[in-house]
Amino acid sequence: MDEINEYQHYVYQLNPDLNGVDWQRVLELFQKVNWKHRVADEIHKAFSLSTVTLFVYHQGKIIAFGRVVGDGRYYAMLADIVVDPDFQGNGLGKYLVNTLNSQLHDYHFVNLTAAPGADRFYKSLGWKKQTTSFIWPQGPKQLRQHCEKEFAE
Repeated sequence: MDEINEYQHYVYQLNPDLNGVDWQRVLELFQKVNWKHRVADEIHKAFSLSTVTLFVYHQGKIIAFGRVVGDGRYYAMLADIVVDPDFQGNGLGKYLVNTLNSQLHDYHFVNLTAAPGADRFYKSLGWKKQTTSFIWPQGPKQLRQHCEKEFAE
């Protein structure tokens, strides 16, 4: 499904042909929001394995994106919800999350891992904190940023 909508001078592309995506720009946006350990070719591969992808453009340039990683039926996770800081506060994050979530019909579990400090944003959209979620930290930074204090020490 390749859906293109225009709203507020932005162009929204749901599940576009990923060969036409500027992966260097996607990498720049990851770096701009301080998610620095990414490689353009690996990002392209990750997005190509995703269930749903969504990109937002302004004047032909990517300014926001997000994706869903899922198995097609039972489990889905919103991932890589990124909005260029220069465009934050305009409803793009809300649009990304709501649009991606609206594509996930009849799944048993839909979740996401929020960036540190984004709890209030997701709660404002109706998301609830999960009490039974666990992470296997891939290093001290994940341990520090995503684990309860009792485990982070």
